[in-house]
Amino acid sequence: MVIGIIGLGLIGGSIAKALKEKTNIEIVAMNRSKKSLIDAYNDGVIDKYSLTDMSIFKECDIIIVCTTVDTIPIYVSKLKPYIKKDCIITDVGSTKKKICDTLSNIKDICFIGGHPMAGSEQTGYKSAKAHLFENAFYILTPINNVPQSKIDKMINIAKTLGATPVVISPEVHDYTVAAISHVPHIIASSLVNTVKELADSDGYMHSFAAGGFRDITRIASSSPDVWNSICQDNREPILKVLDTYINTVRELKTSLENKEDIYSFFENARDYRNSFENRNENTVCKFYEIAVDVVDQPGAIATIATLLSVNSVNIKNIGIRNTRDYNDGALYIAFENEAHKNKAIDILKSMNYKVFNK
Repeated sequence: MVIGIIGLGLIGGSIAKALKEKTNIEIVAMNRSKKSLIDAYNDGVIDKYSLTDMSIFKECDIIIVCTTVDTIPIYVSKLKPYIKKDCIITDVGSTKKKICDTLSNIKDICFIGGHPMAGSEQTGYKSAKAHLFENAFYILTPINNVPQSKIDKMINIAKTLGATPVVISPEVHDYTVAAISHVPHIIASSLVNTVKELADSDGYMHSFAAGGFRDITRIASSSPDVWNSICQDNREPILKVLDTYINTVRELKTSLENKEDIYSFFENARDYRNSFENRNENTVCKFYEIAVDVVDQPGAIATIATLLSVNSVNIKNIGIRNTRDYNDGALYIAFENEAHKNKAIDILKSMNYKVFNK
């Protein structure tokens, strides 16, 4: 199999690194920066590259366009004369409806919209990581009449990257990410800009901005080019979510002005946020998780991880979460299937661990 990648930044570079690490797939790449191409070639991550020659993709089975959302349709149109008949073209854009609508009007291409829901505030090939997509959702939004066999091929690519593939419509995707990704980014950037505007000449706000402030504004360090493009492309869903958010802030402001109790505001947010850690049958994907009641201390994770590893149980994700359900803490462990989960429960119970089947 030959896979082409246009745009060898954080996402494109991470895809290339993951595929090279886990498969023998040939990878050809195009990128604006020659340095990134040379670095990737010297790293053994790509096999061929070009700055401008689209014919490099003529033997590709899959081409992944990893550019800003506003340029994706442009690159797909340029690719059309060079690709072979059965080639799948996909992208990694954070918005899907506008792209899918545009490309559905181009005849004789097989386009499957893609969005790996992973990333970093860091940018460029230098920040790419082979494990970036592990345990992340990989959204797929095929356009009309794409054969199931092609969708299955992309599902397998997502799984190879370590991600969890989910097939949904472009409309559902865009409204969902507006709420959980795009508007939060706008809020984080707005908060930073607000503090900048309010900052005093003594520099106290700038100096004391640590801990929680840095945590909730980390994403404001992301690429302005990327986020300007995303917000313009997903304008309507973002505006709908912003209307709801603004109304929520106005109601809170009114309550504070009237000296009303706002305990329920924080309680509702806390309870809903905590529910993210307790996924069940109502979620999109099936999760195979357990919680183990442990003391939150050095070595707790290593001991259990080693115990399961020597018994050939494959762990997909693991970590301690402090929660009100347990006095000390709970070690949450996710598995790739029901069989591994059940085997882990039996092993841990045999060693007198208290296990909760999630």
